Amino acid sequence: MTNNKENGTLTSGDSSFGKIPDHLLIEIFIRVPVSEWVRICCVRKQWANLFRGECLWQAALSTTFPLATKAKSWPGPIPRGLSKRRFAALYVSQHIFALDGEIDEIVGHTYLFLKEQLELSSMPPPSGILHGTIIDQFIACGKSRDMAHELASQIWLAVLNNLEETEHTFQILKRLAQEGDVFLPYPYSRSIKVQWKVFEKLFTDFRDCLNHVDYYDVLACAKNKFQPIPSAWLGH
Repeated sequence: MTNNKENGTLTSGDSSFGKIPDHLLIEIFIRVPVSEWVRICCVRKQWANLFRGECLWQAALSTTFPLATKAKSWPGPIPRGLSKRRFAALYVSQHIFALDGEIDEIVGHTYLFLKEQLELSSMPPPSGILHGTIIDQFIACGKSRDMAHELASQIWLAVLNNLEETEHTFQILKRLAQEGDVFLPYPYSRSIKVQWKVFEKLFTDFRDCLNHVDYYDVLACAKNKFQPIPSAWLGH
């Protein structure tokens, strides 16, 4: 492939790629590592359009996760979505969660649901509502109350660990830390591990974002929940 600097066009190699039928391009792309897909989309508009369509994601789903094509839809508040969403959910389940060698698609969907609610919403629902939605989804899919609570806790911890370090994330974490305690019956109560992680991230990753008033407000909330307080959280 050569680049014609005078007119800004690609020549012979580019025209050859343009002659490859879409179905063959799809077979090529789904065999390329997922980490390269964003770069592929930047090469040609035709290729980017393939990644926006359903055909490529159906092929990627059946090739990478062949058992997913036999899975039935499930009840509950979190929908399964189209092939692209299902591929993302299965990829998350495989690469983020250790599930004894099994890939549980619904775990990936609940992870994506919670992460999007926290990252993309300007005013996410209270954590109790988000947590309750996840619990309801797992119970609707046949999980026991104990398993639903454990999986929900794992998802919260994974999402908190993978949030981008932005001003929006700081505001979300501060809001989660300052939420009032509301009694909810098991398994709808958030685990202590999740509440601890919120404060830990605020006092470590986002410590410089806390002004004097914010710091003592958050510290007071932490003292109401945990005793003793780690020494690393003290001092502003």
